[in-house]
Amino acid sequence: MSAPLFLLPGLPGLPGVVGALMAVGGRGTQRFAPTVAVMVATATLVLAVLTAVTRPTTSVPLFAGLRSGARVDGLSAVMVVTVSAVALAVLVFATGEMRAEESCGRFFGLMLLFTGAMLVTVTAADLAILLMAWEVMGAMSYALIGFWWRAPDRVRSADIAFVTTRAGDLGLYLSTGAALAATGSVGLAGLGESARPWRDIIAAGIVLAALGKSAQLPFSFWLSRAMAGPSAVSALLHSATMVAAGAYLLLRTQPLLTATGWAATLVAWAGALTALALGAVAVAQRDLKQLLAASTCAQIAFMVLGAGVAAVAGGTAQLVAHAAVKSLLFLGAGAWLAALGTKDMGELHGAAREYPLVGITFAVGGLALAGLPPLSLWVSKDAVLTVAADQSTPLYLVSLAAALLAAAYAMKAVIAVWLPADAETRRDTERRGTRRVGLPERVPLPALALVAVLFGVAGIPAVFDGWRRLVGAPAEPGPAFAELLLSGALAVAVALVALAARRARVAAPGFLREWLFLERGVIAVVWRPLVALARALARFDDRVIDGFVGGVSRTGMGLAALMRRTFEKGVDDVVRGVATGAARLGALARRPQTGQVHTYFAQAAVALLVLAVVVALVV
Repeated sequence: MSAPLFLLPGLPGLPGVVGALMAVGGRGTQRFAPTVAVMVATATLVLAVLTAVTRPTTSVPLFAGLRSGARVDGLSAVMVVTVSAVALAVLVFATGEMRAEESCGRFFGLMLLFTGAMLVTVTAADLAILLMAWEVMGAMSYALIGFWWRAPDRVRSADIAFVTTRAGDLGLYLSTGAALAATGSVGLAGLGESARPWRDIIAAGIVLAALGKSAQLPFSFWLSRAMAGPSAVSALLHSATMVAAGAYLLLRTQPLLTATGWAATLVAWAGALTALALGAVAVAQRDLKQLLAASTCAQIAFMVLGAGVAAVAGGTAQLVAHAAVKSLLFLGAGAWLAALGTKDMGELHGAAREYPLVGITFAVGGLALAGLPPLSLWVSKDAVLTVAADQSTPLYLVSLAAALLAAAYAMKAVIAVWLPADAETRRDTERRGTRRVGLPERVPLPALALVAVLFGVAGIPAVFDGWRRLVGAPAEPGPAFAELLLSGALAVAVALVALAARRARVAAPGFLREWLFLERGVIAVVWRPLVALARALARFDDRVIDGFVGGVSRTGMGLAALMRRTFEKGVDDVVRGVATGAARLGALARRPQTGQVHTYFAQAAVALLVLAVVVALVV
């Protein structure tokens, strides 16, 4: 089927252009921004489905001798539909979350721009276009995390998130330059065929950028800061856009990781260790959004692990399933935050009972996050673990332990909102006041919960094989029955233990509640030395460089003064002497000019006499 020419530019262009107009439109777009945003998101989803079916490709000259473009293959087709569908669900929710007095035009415009940038990222056929979209996505995340810019702590959180991801983004610049130097091209296809050492440099840059964007160790702490934004931002950011972009990039460039011989191993272990460490962090949280944020790091880590062990179909399945589950959970948490004014799990007891639709759908998402059969993440996670088990037993054991932690933190969240509220919690709720969860906030939840349930059919071998062919992944084993049985049984056991211990109060270690002190460590090891170096260089510039420049100017002025004192008076005397002599000669020359004829005859006679004497002397 031939694809219409407008699809590839139109898919990201529609939300991008409309979003930009709304973002800069000011108060003029306030009234109709939510409606327009939902309409644009709906049209974008339709374009995404058409794009996924027709698989268009485009190529344009970027610079002289260098072409750039976009293409949709199996992996991109899955991603464009996922991103567009989640964006629509989140924007529908946001129409109820955002209050009328807030800057709705700016908010919905930034959200559409964010979506458009992610759509460019997943359809880019080369590093140049991908880098441009990568940067726009980072800028939009900064603006959205700090959307409530009048609160200094939120702005600081946006600053920290932006600077941290930007540090990782430098790797993508390195990769793009190295690819151009190695092959004269920046195309994503064929990066693994580059000669050494360029291939290693390209891989190192991509791994750095991907780990930073996907909040993997040691960059994970920025995702905690991202919770400062509105709930709709958290839902979109954590599920299908920016945080998933790093995992997508690793899945896209998996042949390059394998070709280097070291990058695949590094990525696999980075994913496994992040899943384990951030799973423990999630278990320790009492703030619901912080728990979900840490769980995002841990669940994205299974996608990263999939890229490392060449489980591309499994990693992509994990990405899609996680997008539905995590957007569902964040929207549920956002609904309770807006209605009850709290995200503390101790104060959310009874919330699911008071708002049953939110509570039931949240429970579905939580059980899927726990990896309980037959829900979606049980299958997708095990598709990755099956391949990991074939490659490395230690890697598999670490990943399996991380999967069990997922059951623990997911059940902690579900139990917290379903426990009946005690008298003190009810009094606190009455004191804060409550509001009704509106229809726009409820509408997306059942659809996302349905995806979280139905995607579990990917565990059927024939279905998974079809999924693998759809994604275009090389041959890889599907989730093994033994692995599914083991992990499912263990997840159920952990869930039952959590349920039995639902009233237990165990103080979590401080370093887990504080996200392993990663932010403090980075500030101590990286930020403060950089600031100290910058201040030292500033002092060096002020005192040494500026002193040298000032010294040169002062020396020049001193030499000029010396030259003036030494030579200017003599030169002036010579000039004055010449002028005086000329004046005197002029005065002497004027004396013979009397105007009397006899005087002139006398002068002529004297001149002839002198001439005669001279001739006589010469001859």
